[in-house]
Amino acid sequence: MLDRLRASSYRSAMGMRYLLVLAALASFALGCGANPSTERIVVLGLDGVDPRIVDLLMAEGKMPNFARLRQEGAYGRLLSSEPMLSPILWTTIATGKPPQEHGIGHFVAVNEKTGEQLPVTSQMRRVKAIWNILSDAGRRVAVVGWWATWPAETVRGTIVSDHVCYHFLLSDGAAEEGRAPGITFPAEAQAELAPLIRRPGDVTLAEAARFVHVGAEAFARPFAFSDDLSQFRWALATAESYRRIGLHLWERERPDLLMVYVEGVDSTSHLFGHLFRASGLAGELAAQQEHYGGTVEEMYRYADGLVGDFTRVLDRRSTLVVLSDHGFELGAVPDDPSKTRDMRRVSERYHRREGIVYLYGNRVRPRGRLDQPRQLDVTPTLLALAGLAPARDMPGRVWTEALDVNAEPPSVASYETERSRGGEGATDAAVDPAILERLRSLGYLGARSPEGDRNLAALHFEAGRYAEAVEAYEGLVRQHPEDSGLQTSLAGALGALGRLDEALEHLDVALRLDPINPEAHHNRAVIFERQGKREAASEEYRTALRYNPQYEPSREALIRLTGSARVNQPQTDAEKLAAALAEQASQAARRGDYPAALKALDEAARIAPRYALVYQYRSNVAYLMGDRQGAIAALRKALELEPDNALYRTNLQRLEQPHPGFNPG
Repeated sequence: MLDRLRASSYRSAMGMRYLLVLAALASFALGCGANPSTERIVVLGLDGVDPRIVDLLMAEGKMPNFARLRQEGAYGRLLSSEPMLSPILWTTIATGKPPQEHGIGHFVAVNEKTGEQLPVTSQMRRVKAIWNILSDAGRRVAVVGWWATWPAETVRGTIVSDHVCYHFLLSDGAAEEGRAPGITFPAEAQAELAPLIRRPGDVTLAEAARFVHVGAEAFARPFAFSDDLSQFRWALATAESYRRIGLHLWERERPDLLMVYVEGVDSTSHLFGHLFRASGLAGELAAQQEHYGGTVEEMYRYADGLVGDFTRVLDRRSTLVVLSDHGFELGAVPDDPSKTRDMRRVSERYHRREGIVYLYGNRVRPRGRLDQPRQLDVTPTLLALAGLAPARDMPGRVWTEALDVNAEPPSVASYETERSRGGEGATDAAVDPAILERLRSLGYLGARSPEGDRNLAALHFEAGRYAEAVEAYEGLVRQHPEDSGLQTSLAGALGALGRLDEALEHLDVALRLDPINPEAHHNRAVIFERQGKREAASEEYRTALRYNPQYEPSREALIRLTGSARVNQPQTDAEKLAAALAEQASQAARRGDYPAALKALDEAARIAPRYALVYQYRSNVAYLMGDRQGAIAALRKALELEPDNALYRTNLQRLEQPHPGFNPG
């Protein structure tokens, strides 16, 4: 079977303050029209919680509240989908619609008037969310911190938008908050709920000691996005704020549906996930582990406490739904340890496709197991729990295997109506820069990070809608003709339609722009194979692997064609020994043990002085140590030995004219 063409795709004193504010909130709460007889639902969204880690910690007795949900409720592993980016996934969960329909394709969009990037907003969503549908049906809702909820929409109830806990990052704090539009609905809720919000500066050293082990001097550093400890304090303060607001709204407003989003596990997994129960670390990684080795585990236990908090406020007519958008690969030390110095190291690379879903309380069958639940199922299931029919234009299903709810076929064609929305240029001038800086610090906004329109085009391709994919990619290529990735993706879509000559033309352009683009080499190989040129195809697959040894599509294709995926294998006994030493050096560098890595590479160079791979590895280690000139010298030697190696040439050029965040790979 021929290989597939590819298209690219793709977060104390305060206790007294909290008690005092309850009286001030009374007038706001009492005017909300509670309806205590209605069956009610709490949705607790915990970003990045991995089912394997929950199982591990439950087995160790460290997550008793999740264990209770497992014993007395129903659960499953919630299947995510590409691209695994939080605004996309949480909007899919909240709408029951795929990204190509709901319209949220990335963290940011472009202001058409100014050309500036801005965080995704509620105005960019093209379909109704569950809170709109329930509001239209006369039900009360409360939404706290959910992605893409600013500006807050008009609902029957309260929306506390995702901008609330960004405004406390601004230098003049409350003054900026007072001028910020659309932070909550109703607007007066912003001032009423403000005392429940905790800021990073409110987190004390005593509170943080559960999660991190740092001294008073380090803890007193001013907030900075480049500082791991600042990022942790932001995550904890935000989680505490949304916990307080969610519990308050549940008790005071008595909504029929409460949705609370908490990012803490995902943020700390990005920061410190590589340290989770890792062994054998040295150098800077060992220093990180001393301070932050237990942070992720404690944040999981904090999430377990959140589950307990919301379980305790349920009554017999309430249902709790706990879910995450994706899992997270923990304990994996990156190939480049320099990327563990801040959150830029991971982006979505370490996201896993399986998240969690737990159901507990009213209408939930004890000890139930969900059968391959998907994110598209969440909104239909919530509608069913609320006594409303899912719509026929929602592709998901109701989890009837775990719930006692009406299982009749959907009787509503659609809940969509003409919606009144502002333009896509909506901005929150005070907070947008803070949001964008935090997203950059998460690694999501790098130069190679996919944008929303690109993601949506890729979804057309993956769904087999090749004509739509071609149309979308052609529009993107017209806007960005110098983008090698877009040229490659357009070629993949054209090739899927059988327009092979046009596809090859775009691949030529892609490789002229970026000679080490493995996907372009792979797509060219697929086309050659379809044309019966097996030797040329094999050579292109090898080239893709030469520039990215982890590129699995080309590896699998080469094995299918030739029986082997070996590329640039050592030829002599000396080279084989040198290659083994280079791999030892790589493993030592990943642990942060740079002296051991250099020692192994010195021996490898003595044994096989003309083996280019040794000097590539030396360049990498030198770069990790901050020795740019040493990295340049080693790459020059590698290129002298392999003058046709485009990877060496490109990386040398980048080192000699460095770009922000570049590493020689």
